[in-house]
Amino acid sequence: MIKKLGIGLGGAVLLVGGIVATRTATFSADGVATSGDIKLSPAPKIDTARAAKNIGAAVRFLTVSNQDPAQNKIEEWTKLQAWLQTTYPAAHAAMSREVIPGGTLIYQWPGSDAAAKPIILMAHQDVVPVTPGTEKDWKFPPFGGEIAQNAVWGRGAIDDKGSLVALFEGLEILAAQGFKPKRGVWIVSGHDEEVGGTGALAAANVLAARGVKALFTLDEGSAIITDAPVVNGPAVLIGVAEKGYGTLKVTATAKGGHSSMPPEEIGTVNLAKAVIAIHANQFPTQIAPPVSAMLESLSSKADVMTRMAVANRWLFGGMLASKFSETPSGAAMLHTTIAPTMLEGSPKENVLPQSANALINFRIAPWDSSKTVMERAQQSVKKLPVTLSWVKPPREPTAVSSSNSQGWKFVRSAAEAEAPGAVVAPYLVVAGTDSRSFYKVSDDVYRFMPLKLSTKETAMIHGTNEHISFESIERMVRFFTRLIATAAG
Repeated sequence: MIKKLGIGLGGAVLLVGGIVATRTATFSADGVATSGDIKLSPAPKIDTARAAKNIGAAVRFLTVSNQDPAQNKIEEWTKLQAWLQTTYPAAHAAMSREVIPGGTLIYQWPGSDAAAKPIILMAHQDVVPVTPGTEKDWKFPPFGGEIAQNAVWGRGAIDDKGSLVALFEGLEILAAQGFKPKRGVWIVSGHDEEVGGTGALAAANVLAARGVKALFTLDEGSAIITDAPVVNGPAVLIGVAEKGYGTLKVTATAKGGHSSMPPEEIGTVNLAKAVIAIHANQFPTQIAPPVSAMLESLSSKADVMTRMAVANRWLFGGMLASKFSETPSGAAMLHTTIAPTMLEGSPKENVLPQSANALINFRIAPWDSSKTVMERAQQSVKKLPVTLSWVKPPREPTAVSSSNSQGWKFVRSAAEAEAPGAVVAPYLVVAGTDSRSFYKVSDDVYRFMPLKLSTKETAMIHGTNEHISFESIERMVRFFTRLIATAAG
């Protein structure tokens, strides 16, 4: 009997081994198309020095979106918009221009073929503030737009004035050459992306009311990552979806009173228990679309052991998820994240508050929803005397755009030309972009800028010493010019 059992186990091992080997050998990224027969437009001649100078000028406009709108310098947006008109005369002569309330810009370059779906390209005007007290940590003044060390320095050089200027540089090149699009081109530049994107939403509503249905929308959100996970090398990551967003308010009420005579039950203690309970009840990690498609694509350039794990997630899925979760950025793509960010209690150290509050920020994965987040939070606090509510209506995760459509092929062809030999993969954007409002006017929505950045270098976005290299500037102008000429030509 023992002998038979051994034979049976041996056979099972051989069977599993055969399945693993076969799946590894035949594995491919299902549903992720190559650029196919797309013939990319020739690379244009680019004046990189001019583009760098113009990005520096754009940085100097103080279009800072503060959390308190009363602190915003509205005239700076007006100055930036006037500067765009003066700096890019050919592009403005070719396109109609519209400013919707608040300051968001909509441009239209009509196409000659009314039956062809247009394309929408986006880049926002506003930037985040510089954290007070950190100005001294910058190599160059954060709003100086300095050109030094083969780069342009300053807040917004990457996010997102670099894109805005590179886009208009491309439009100017094409317009000056007499380019006439067959497929219409829309440009949308939001004024308040950094504080919610109401301008982009209003612009999307304007286009929807006019019956616009684009082949694709392209915005910021991802890049060419030089040390991408799985391959530990360069990868073109094209965002096909983004996580949702919601901030939960946890409130604990109590009698309050003098701290010298604390009662048995204190509101701040109950609040602390609730926050800890919610944070401890983490959402499980899982490899689901679009992250699964990313891993499948990346594994094509990975070592054989990694390909084996990805091809056989039925067997190695837990191990793969655990490995991918070793970094915060990797873990963020595999589950809904929970981040307690703000606490509020007594206004004085010797007063017990009658009400204590905490804010917990959730970034909601595509397979979850605000409903499941609230249910999990409520289950976490159980019988604790606290109440839960959303600070404002949460934003649900976006749909996942196709990585097999004509729009994908256009974007991929222009993107992979800027990183020859690098693997191309769909990607889940864990932050938020203006493009989330454009699903109703687009077949697909993508997020990508052809910047080459290491994972460490991405920290300068919204951080200290933000800058964009001359190499990246040239790459971005070339990317936009070729994408427009190819997709709309």
